[in-house]
Amino acid sequence: MTSAVPSARVDGARFDAGGVAQAAADFREPVHVIRERAGGRLGVAWGGLPTGVDLLASLPPLYPEWLGGRGFCAAHGIRFPYVAGEMANGIATPRLVAAMARAEMLAFYGAAGLSFDTVERGLVEIEGALGRGNAAWGANLIHSPAEPELEQRVAELFVRRGVPRVSASAYMQLTPAVVHVACSGVRRDAAGRIHRPRAVFAKLSRPEVARRFLSPAPPALLRGLVERGALTADEAALAAHLPVAEDVTAEADSGGHTDHRPLAVLLPEIARVRDEMAAAHGYERAVRVGAAGGLGTPAAVAAAFALGADYVLTGSVNQAAVESGLSEAGKAMLAAADMADVAVAPAADMFELGITVQVLARGSLFAPRARRLWDLFSRYDALEAIPAGERRRLEDEVLGASLDAVWEETRAFWARRDAGQVERAERDPRHRMALVFRWYLGSASRWAIAGTPARRADYQIWCGPAMGAFNAWAAGSFLAEPHNRGVVQIALNLLEGAAQITRARQLALAGLDVPAEATRFRPRRLC
Repeated sequence: MTSAVPSARVDGARFDAGGVAQAAADFREPVHVIRERAGGRLGVAWGGLPTGVDLLASLPPLYPEWLGGRGFCAAHGIRFPYVAGEMANGIATPRLVAAMARAEMLAFYGAAGLSFDTVERGLVEIEGALGRGNAAWGANLIHSPAEPELEQRVAELFVRRGVPRVSASAYMQLTPAVVHVACSGVRRDAAGRIHRPRAVFAKLSRPEVARRFLSPAPPALLRGLVERGALTADEAALAAHLPVAEDVTAEADSGGHTDHRPLAVLLPEIARVRDEMAAAHGYERAVRVGAAGGLGTPAAVAAAFALGADYVLTGSVNQAAVESGLSEAGKAMLAAADMADVAVAPAADMFELGITVQVLARGSLFAPRARRLWDLFSRYDALEAIPAGERRRLEDEVLGASLDAVWEETRAFWARRDAGQVERAERDPRHRMALVFRWYLGSASRWAIAGTPARRADYQIWCGPAMGAFNAWAAGSFLAEPHNRGVVQIALNLLEGAAQITRARQLALAGLDVPAEATRFRPRRLC
């Protein structure tokens, strides 16, 4: 695997637009920005300076590896400041995670939405593929207000199996589970420095949530964990000197759970909160801020780094990768998406709270059908309260089965996974209705993953505008074909293109007129 491309440059000077474009493309080569003394023309020069020119600027080599914070790569033992995010329900597969780790980049296993046993099998598969020596990977811990016991069990599993990195997502408040993951095993090394065995990434889109993750864990949560034996007193004492997360990902307009925040507003604000909290608590180690949401082209990635991101995290585009767990039919739908082909729909895991996810609209009726369920849930207190005509339309046009049949399947599912949900549903008709409607929301994702032909119109595919932007950029290139979209190939092309665009911007800042072609990086085979 390599991210380098051969240089076509020859030593000398050029004063034409093609020369400036070549200087942008040859970003790994040092280049001088010069001005003719006689004619005043601006140009570029490689190697030694020609006679009769003044030196305006000298640009050192630029590598994709250097685009983010150098400390990020050093802290995580990787080469590139790039992360493939944790697409839920196992769409971010063990295979995808292993491919990224071998390419010296990070990826998180999409554990959210999976059963406990499936999560554990996925961890075993990753460990088997990479061996214990490769720690460049992690898994997702998602806030599960409807299933706090599962959230805690998964957290305990991550601690027990020594998962090296955990991405915490969808949190509004800290829970015992995420604090357990963040603080378990914390100790002082021989030099007296605080060592933590796993890194916690917090993916968030609100400053108030950032403050919670950028603060030490609340004493009450730490005491509770010590009292039940999940932490030792020494671990809890050391945790008071560390933020819960030392990597915070500012999530802008993404697929799945999203607040649709503009990255140019969100990332600087999260960075400001980071600086404020680091000063207030006197942290000895740097806390890093990454960017996510809307990152589907080299220009978007370059913009994220220009905003000060220490790393970038991609999601929607990796769902189309050959290593993802999405079906071939689902990947074909993503390959046809345009930037505006997205919609919002109720989230299966937080349905009762009114939380939404961003999904693919083109080729699927999932979003309007899911919103119809939310409308019914908002208007009625029980399934039995839904008028007969509306009930028939719901069964025929959305569920594809009778409400009674759906409840029996739902009841059997929760009896295996969490019997308390069934007991509550039998006492509370509204909760029973929520579980039935969540059956459709959860099934729609599984149908997309399995590629169930009969339910293609119901596929729930999490997707942000980045997917359409990626397709427009890749059009006419080898990456236009879904079978060429390897997750590492996507990552290297985005980084390579971002480096070229960054160099073009440097040339512009040095005073050159930069032609449009200098910023047009075409996808190429890089691995």
